[in-house]
Parts: sequence; C-alpha cells; structure tokens
Amino acid sequence: MAGAASDAELHDLVGHRIEHFRTIGNTTVHEGTQEWRSLAMALCVSEYEALARVIERDEGIFSGMPEHRLLKDATPTEDELPPVSLRGLFRDYLASRHALGKGYEAGKRWEPVIENLRTFVGHDDARKITKAELRDWRDALLKSRSARTVSNTYLASVRTIYNWTIREDRLTENPAENVRQEREKQVRIRPKGYSDEEALRILKASTAYAPAPFMGGNMREFPETTAAKRWLPLLCAMTGARVAEMAQLRKQDIRLEDSRYVLRISPEAGTVKTGQFRDVPLHRQIVELGFIDFVASSADGPLFYRAQNAKQSLHAARTVSDRVAKWLKAQKLVPEGVSPNHGWRHRFRTQAGETDVSDRIADAICGHAGKTAGDDYGDVTITAKSRLIDQLSSYKIGD
Repeated sequence: MAGAASDAELHDLVGHRIEHFRTIGNTTVHEGTQEWRSLAMALCVSEYEALARVIERDEGIFSGMPEHRLLKDATPTEDELPPVSLRGLFRDYLASRHALGKGYEAGKRWEPVIENLRTFVGHDDARKITKAELRDWRDALLKSRSARTVSNTYLASVRTIYNWTIREDRLTENPAENVRQEREKQVRIRPKGYSDEEALRILKASTAYAPAPFMGGNMREFPETTAAKRWLPLLCAMTGARVAEMAQLRKQDIRLEDSRYVLRISPEAGTVKTGQFRDVPLHRQIVELGFIDFVASSADGPLFYRAQNAKQSLHAARTVSDRVAKWLKAQKLVPEGVSPNHGWRHRFRTQAGETDVSDRIADAICGHAGKTAGDDYGDVTITAKSRLIDQLSSYKIGD
C-alpha cells in the first residue's frame, strides 16, 4: 500500500497529479517534504477506493462503501445554505408589524442597531452570526453605552427579530437567545415628572421665548422652530401626549367641534406609537394664550417644521423634539433625573390621578393601553375627555 511506498514510487504513481495541482495553484507542497508525502498517499488512497467501487459496479454491486479509515470515518459535508440578509429580515419584520398596526417606532429605534451589528460582524448574513460574535458585540457596546441601553435596546431588538424569523420558518436558531446583559439597578431620588415649580419655570420661559437675532437683524432660526419652543411644552403639559406627536401636528389636525377646540393625533401626520388616531380637547389656557390664532396664521401642513418630501418628513418631528429638549437643557430648566420631554407625560398622569375621572379616560387621552379587556369596548368621547382636561388648573404664567 501507499504507506510503505518510497517517495520515488509515490512520484511515479501520483507525482504528475500533484505537479498539476501546484501549477493551477491548489497546493504549494514540495517533493521531499512530509506535506508532499501526505498528499501523495491521500491521492493513492482515493484512486484505490475509486477503482474498488468501479469493480463492484461492474459486478452489479452498488452497496459498496469506502474501506480505508480516512474515508470510512469521514463526516459527510452539508451543502452550504444560502445567505439570509439581516437587513432584509428586519424590513420584513417591520412590514409584519405594520400590517397589524404596530411597530411604528421600532423602525427608527432599531435600524441603527441592525446597522451597528452588520458593521461589527462585517457581513449581512443573519445565518452566519454566532452567539460568540453577539457576546463580543455586546462587550464592545458596553464601552460607550449603558448596560440598560445595551440590554433593553440592542440585545432585545436582535433577539426579537430572530424569534420572529424562527416563527416564520426563515431560520432555525436564535444566536441571541441566551446573550444577556445584567442591568445596573436604577436609583431614583425624585419623581419622574416635573414638579409644579419646575413646570411653571419652563412654561414661563417657553411662552416668552424669542430667538436672539444675528447682527443685521436676521433671525437665528426658522419661524417653525421658534413656534415649537413656544408651544410644545405647553401642549405636552396640557395633553399628556408624546412630544413627537405634538411636533408633527398639522394645521388640519386642529378643529372646532361643538364649541370646543380639539386636536387630532394621527398616524397620517407622522408616527404614533399605537398606530391609532386619538382626539384630545384643548385646555382653555392653550386657547387663551393664542394657539388657535397661531394655527390660523400658519400655512397648510406641519406647524413646527417646514414641509418636505415624505422621506425627509419621517424624522422631522423627532428632530424638532430634540431641539426643544436641547434648548430646555441649555437654559438649565430640566432638573437631574427628569426627561426634558417625557417629564410632561409623567406629570400629566400624576395630575390626572388627582381628578375624579377614571383611569380609562386618562388612558384614552394619553394613548395608553387599557388595563382590562373591557376597556377595548366602546369609545371615550370628547365630552368625557373634556371633564378631565377642564379639571387641570391653568398655570400662572403671567405673574
């Protein structure tokens, strides 16, 4: 057999084949080395086994199997499966959520996560991403992000998308299933919402806001941005809405109904977390301070940013919201431990709890899910919502 043959004998048997493989770049072994001899013996074994199978088939035997241990114990290779685009899976996942009227915020929040992961692993094949790679990704993220953000946003979003692909028979394994990050215990030393004094300071500053002009009299910002700084804090304070929902308001979203001004928060204007419209009656102080006059004098379309094409408008409301938040922080109006924009939403729910109106009405105003299955039956009317809004005290802004 080949194992007992000399190098010269091996050369006579398969040397020409090895030289051919060298010529076409399949190997770099040189005759006289152990690597060359190992390759030569392997080629001899393969020729022996091939000839044995030919003889068996000539004799009508088709059940023959390799006898040499190198081949007999070999593990059959599986065909490489086609790649599955991670970005494509994410888009399909979003489409499935949108079809159910859900997931409208996930696109904006999770797209940077998916792109970050693609960049880290260096490819787009979701099938090839391993648990070890996800652990390394997690550790890299922790260098610049909090453990809570890594856990709640980065790992959770990837885990959710993979779970969806398994349910849809697109993949069979979720490499993120057991990749976890322990979150630091959040220490809270104050309420999440603004206090009466903090809210009043912000509303006094915002309603009196005027941008400082450049030399020559030119204004520093667009009129829409100025309007956002003036009106968004008050609107959030009196509606319990998310700031982005207020920032995307259009002129046509404000209407007079039975002697009551009402604003409509609609997915048609941008994005709504629940995917559902809701109507909120305006508090009397919003009207008294001139908001309706501002709306009447505005051009058709968005009130707080300049109308752009659909693709650019997708993020415009969030950009406006961020500008207002940065301005409030720059004015040192936001206390430590309070979200500059979301603090209004917490405050509204606190105030709503002090009224004699049911939680179901407060949920309907804020766009929160009902507490029981029964809450999904029937509608909460403008009249019912007005009872809560009218119990909110006006702020002494002019004092």
